[in-house]
Amino acid sequence: MTSRSVPERTQDEVRAAPGNNRISPLAAAPESAIRYISRLCSEHNGINLAQGYPDFACPLELKAAAASAITADANQYSMTWGSERFRNAIVRKTSHTYPGWTIDPLTEVCVTCGATEAMLATCLALLSAGDEVIVFEPFYEDHLRALDIAGAVPRFVGLRGPGWRFDEKELRTAFGSRPRAIIVNSPHNPTRKVFRPEEVELIAQLCERWDVLVIADELYEHIQYGVDRHRPLATIPGLEDRTVTLNALSKTYSVTGWRVGWTIAPEPLSSAIRKVHDFLTVCAPTPLQEAGIAAMQLPDDYYRDLAEAYRERRDVICEFLRMAGFVLEEPEGAFFLMPETSRVDPKGDDVALARRLVIEYGIAAVPGSAFYSEAGRGRRRLRFAYPKRIETLRLAGSRLQALNAGHPDPLGG
Repeated sequence: MTSRSVPERTQDEVRAAPGNNRISPLAAAPESAIRYISRLCSEHNGINLAQGYPDFACPLELKAAAASAITADANQYSMTWGSERFRNAIVRKTSHTYPGWTIDPLTEVCVTCGATEAMLATCLALLSAGDEVIVFEPFYEDHLRALDIAGAVPRFVGLRGPGWRFDEKELRTAFGSRPRAIIVNSPHNPTRKVFRPEEVELIAQLCERWDVLVIADELYEHIQYGVDRHRPLATIPGLEDRTVTLNALSKTYSVTGWRVGWTIAPEPLSSAIRKVHDFLTVCAPTPLQEAGIAAMQLPDDYYRDLAEAYRERRDVICEFLRMAGFVLEEPEGAFFLMPETSRVDPKGDDVALARRLVIEYGIAAVPGSAFYSEAGRGRRRLRFAYPKRIETLRLAGSRLQALNAGHPDPLGG
């Protein structure tokens, strides 16, 4: 598979290094582009708009609950698939948010070490080597790594502008190859897209017709703007018995370092995921599951305020990126932008532009090629993340204004 990251060394160079002749092809692959750029940002004391983590505090209720749980010695293994109290809280909150979605906390919820492990456990539990999985492109790179580990084969379907829409004929053709599953991430990382009702309906029809599993990454469910369009795929008629929903505390509650996520799936699928999860990590952090109960009890106003706060951040970063010469569409959801870079980078070298932004301007963004199976498709894009304080975004904006000051071509062409 084509490399999809920004390597310090190529895969062949890594494998040729002394002592590395016995490592697997996966281990020899270049590291995550997001982590690479984030480390480069740290080395240059830059503003990290590459990795999607907040630079502001999580709700006080969560910190108090975590501290209380640790003080009360809730520090040992929990039940492998999550404490009963936390699973019950997840179900109550989910059913409240989406009336009519009936979930059995005893058999249909598995608490994991973040959504990353939730995806990996799902792929290992439900996919076999050689299984084909439909993936919308551009994609979140960790989804591809999970497929790599499971030995599954991605079948890419393009999302293209304006609006990052897919071509119906291309999607139908992909289903015609009889895939095992499809990954749907909405609101979408990295494009900022929220899948439209008619798009979801078509996906549902095709999944029913071809008996395809749905892996639904819905981490950004509460971060969307304008029309409230997101609907969990598991609530779509025909998808109830074939959908695994992935979620986590990370993005909604600003605790990306806690690594607490979960899957919701029908009992046969959930049972398989629980078994794999047990051997991957045993259980998620016990005291942080207790804090998760507090998160699930936050009032509806919290989620409305969250979306409004991210709307403000979106508007600030969009203004600065446009002023700096980037071409973009306003995000519909999540907290990412993937602007077109031709005006600031006529050469179309996303990796060089990303490195120069960090080293010379102190701003980290991810090269667009990290989100494509063929690097050339992302050469004229960068991904920016804006889960930051307004003052952080304004500081980043002031640095972006220097991008073209006296430098019509930032790469010196």
